[in-house]
Amino acid sequence: MIFSVQKVAHMAAFFLARREGPMSHLKLIKLMYLADRLSMERYDAPMSDDAHYSMKNGPILSNTLNLLRGVTRDGVWSDFISPVDDNQVQLNRDFDWEELDELSRADLAILDEVFARFGRMKRWEIVNYTHTLPEWVDPGASCLPIDAAMTFQALGASEELARGKSAALDTRRRLGQKLSEMS
Repeated sequence: MIFSVQKVAHMAAFFLARREGPMSHLKLIKLMYLADRLSMERYDAPMSDDAHYSMKNGPILSNTLNLLRGVTRDGVWSDFISPVDDNQVQLNRDFDWEELDELSRADLAILDEVFARFGRMKRWEIVNYTHTLPEWVDPGASCLPIDAAMTFQALGASEELARGKSAALDTRRRLGQKLSEMS
């Protein structure tokens, strides 16, 4: 497991294509967080492999937020996703669904489910919803990392099982990092 700009670009492109128009960048990051959360519930791993943080407007994917804000620039991201303009993002181009090859069928099913449930919410409605998630802690003007064990517990795992799942994620991330360093 290692963070992939291409995968989060494909996740974002999926949601924007389903929206069929511009979307608030705040809403997009929340949809992507909710997809990660559902992936953790179903498969014990976030879809994006991004770091989760609590911010005043709810949980976010850290590296993905940096891509959205233009703090981090990447050609793969910008091939699909426009820069934020008036708090909105949109697709930079049309694409064939087969181009989203970083997304498995299981990923696509989760993205479909998240969009069906939350895609019609307005940005502040989805922010308010994410404030009800037990793993989110109001950090004030700062940000706080969300421990995966907290998310697993919020999803119904016992404290012991949640710690085990979180440790397994950490091991997979370290292994993924080592493998990427070798190539």
